[in-house]
Amino acid sequence: MTGQASTDDRKYRAPALEKGLDVLELLSAQGEPMTPSQMSVTLGRSVSELFRMIQVLEFRGYIEQSPDGYRLTNRLFTLGMTQAPIKSLVDVAMPAMRDLASTTRQSCHLVVPSGDQIVVIARIESPGDLGYSVRIGYRRSILDATSGLMFYSRANERARKHLHDRLVALFGAAVVAEFAERADAMTQGAHVERASDFVVGVTDLVAPIMGSDGVIATLITPFIEQTPMVCSKAEAATLLVRTATAISGQMSAVSQA
Repeated sequence: MTGQASTDDRKYRAPALEKGLDVLELLSAQGEPMTPSQMSVTLGRSVSELFRMIQVLEFRGYIEQSPDGYRLTNRLFTLGMTQAPIKSLVDVAMPAMRDLASTTRQSCHLVVPSGDQIVVIARIESPGDLGYSVRIGYRRSILDATSGLMFYSRANERARKHLHDRLVALFGAAVVAEFAERADAMTQGAHVERASDFVVGVTDLVAPIMGSDGVIATLITPFIEQTPMVCSKAEAATLLVRTATAISGQMSAVSQA
């Protein structure tokens, strides 16, 4: 049976398609623009071998040129957003997110896991004059994101093992062991509060949105101290947890309908 399966795999290989997918997956994992020469070295393929793939992907709108090389567009993200589970999550979360932003006068983001990364799939800007937000489609390594702590610690056993093995393969056992220890220590409460490590003055408040089988998303308030203070950090955290819990309940109702 194993031999037959491997024969079938070889029979149905599509080398040209595989090259295109290699380019997309590489740019996604890299998180920054790459030149054809850099792609060639990383993928172990010649520049001429990748040239046609790059041109087609650019023509179809999946990648675009920047001063530093080629980067992903949001086309794949847009296609993924049309899938029913993601669409339902956004539809359910957006009204609650608007209410949260209106009450706290802070921005909020809806984040889901994507392989070894997190991705922002929805956001509500701060209704006031001051706020901080990132673009929809923004990605970051789970290891570096505050949401990543929740995605690791609140995942079901199967999903956590899968994520653990993937992270170890990419970053090594020692790095993942330190991350896992931090995740377990910081997620004992209803939310995680951590100073942003790349924007001074912003504190990430993160609460999990739970499904029937573990965490499915996180809700984030990137909290900024404002004068006058409309809502304190503690109040914002309480409202964030309440909103995430309400979205969790609505998603459970949707899945059972």
